[in-house]
Amino acid sequence: MSSLADAAAQADALAEDGSERELSQLRAQWDDELEAQARAGDFRDRAVAYRAIGQFRFRTKRELLRRGLDDDSPAVRGSALLALEKLSRDHPGDVNDVRPLLHEIVTHDGNEAVRRLAVAALKNGSARPDTIQILRSLGDDDEQPRELREAAAKVAQLLRRKGGPK
Repeated sequence: MSSLADAAAQADALAEDGSERELSQLRAQWDDELEAQARAGDFRDRAVAYRAIGQFRFRTKRELLRRGLDDDSPAVRGSALLALEKLSRDHPGDVNDVRPLLHEIVTHDGNEAVRRLAVAALKNGSARPDTIQILRSLGDDDEQPRELREAAAKVAQLLRRKGGPK
C-alpha cells in the first residue's frame, strides 16, 4: 500500500464491513507510520494522520487525537474533529472527555468550518445542559455565520430530544 491515506481508506471499508481481524492487522501495520505522520512538520501530513485515526477506528489514539484538536492548523483541527466524530458515534464518552475543548472550539475558533465540525462532534456526546445552552446561544446569534447557526440549532434540538433540558 502506497500511503497512510490509502491504508486509512481501506481500514474504513474494513470497519464498515465488520472485518475486525483484518482491521486489527492493518492497524498494527500502520501504527508507527500514523504516529510519525501526526508529528510531521507539514500540516497536510498531520491532517491525513489525524483523519486516519477515525478511519482506522483507532480508539487507543484518543490522547493523540486531543493534540490534534489543539493544532495550529485549521486543517489538522478539522481532521481531528472528523476522527472524533467518527469514533464517538458508538462511544459518547469520547466527546465527553474533551467537551470543554469542544466548547472552546465551537465558540472561539477562528475558522468557521472547524467550528461547524466541533458542533457535529458534540451531537455524539451526552445531552448536557451547558452544551445545549452554548449551541442554542450560537443558533440564536445573528452575528454568527448562517451555516454555523443552523448546525448549532439543529444539534441543540437533537440533544434536547436525547434527554437534555427543554
